[in-house]
Amino acid sequence: MDITAYFVQQRQRINLALKKILPPEDGFPQKIHAAVHYSIFSGGKRLRPILAIAAFESCGGKGDAILPIACSIELIHTYSLIHDDLPAMDNDDFRRGKPTNHKIFGEAIAILAGDALLTYAFELAAKSAEMYPNHAMMTSQLVARIGRAAGIVGMIGGQTLDLEAENRQIDLERIRTIHEMKTSKMMALPLTLGAMLAHADPDVVERMDSIGMKLGLAFQIADDILDICGDEKKLGKPVGSDVAKNKSTYPAAIGVEKSRQAAKRLIEEAIESLRETVYDATAWIEIGKFIIERTY
Repeated sequence: MDITAYFVQQRQRINLALKKILPPEDGFPQKIHAAVHYSIFSGGKRLRPILAIAAFESCGGKGDAILPIACSIELIHTYSLIHDDLPAMDNDDFRRGKPTNHKIFGEAIAILAGDALLTYAFELAAKSAEMYPNHAMMTSQLVARIGRAAGIVGMIGGQTLDLEAENRQIDLERIRTIHEMKTSKMMALPLTLGAMLAHADPDVVERMDSIGMKLGLAFQIADDILDICGDEKKLGKPVGSDVAKNKSTYPAAIGVEKSRQAAKRLIEEAIESLRETVYDATAWIEIGKFIIERTY
């Protein structure tokens, strides 16, 4: 399988869907619409919606029924990046090789752009039942899972713990907890929702959640390694920020090589579980390789 071609194809599909579901860039009030479009269409990997599509299709789903939920996950991811970049959080000037949202639109509009994306994500998830009536019976479950993964016991809670851990010595188990809450839960979400929308058995849905947690942790470890060893031009942002802020990461705790080994083991375990869970794991093998071998 050509993973590059697969990613290009799915990104085009997702970008087209996002353009259809978002209000126009010149809508009223124009500034907030422009800020939303600026970050959504700034060249993201679209990994999370691609994971949703891959989960949906590998569990037997067909057609475009996954797209509204896949897009809602991408809206939440983009909101989190806008807020992460703010001076009160990570204070980053560049994202994907471009000035961060607050550098273009100011902090107040950046905050509102993130808020707009988050709230619209839930509206879109709820409206998916109108677009695809066979979703109606599970809409409340979809929305609840999104809220849980993105909220205080998921991403928001993990970000809080991450901030509290700066300039402190914490053990590897605590670092893993932070990464699982901050990153893994939002990486597992597309797998579980994809399986649900393919009408997979409940035990398959829960297995996909467990697999997603491993993929998410491997992704975060790889991200932390890139912050040390990555190429700024490929990453589109400065490297070394974790060290500068004395962040608690796997490389900081056990070194780069052991971190690479840990990420590789997680991917191997996830792929083995996928082989036992889905109809065809071909795409997942390549996605796993991308997660730990990526340069951006």
